[in-house]
Amino acid sequence: MSSRVTAEILDVAAHERAVANRAAGAVVSFAGVVRDHDDGRGVVELEYEAHPDAAAILATIAGEIAADPAVYAVEVSHRIGRLDIGDVALAAAVSTAHRAAAFSACARLVDEVKARLPVWKRQVFADGTDEWVNCP
Repeated sequence: MSSRVTAEILDVAAHERAVANRAAGAVVSFAGVVRDHDDGRGVVELEYEAHPDAAAILATIAGEIAADPAVYAVEVSHRIGRLDIGDVALAAAVSTAHRAAAFSACARLVDEVKARLPVWKRQVFADGTDEWVNCP
């Protein structure tokens, strides 16, 4: 199990390789990619900021998913800093013996990260305005 909050570019294929296992019949990955729109408005860039505890919380979430006896390995990373359209903001991969368990575990992982990770997003719109999303 591995997790990180980082300003480095995320490589989903590297996450898949990290969870490879000879017993795994399934590796499921997820890439949360910066899109060029939100709610009908053009987006030109994003900026993510993380609470100082974000890395520890991400490790806790990854550990909870890894504790599932069906899961062989978990790799998850969330990017912070300035991101452009097309950049990967969240990369996740899970390996299990069978596809249903892998899809389920990866979906749980992504859902828990989105629900619990204290990372806030600033969207910069094409019209020059911006807004913070998911801020307390």
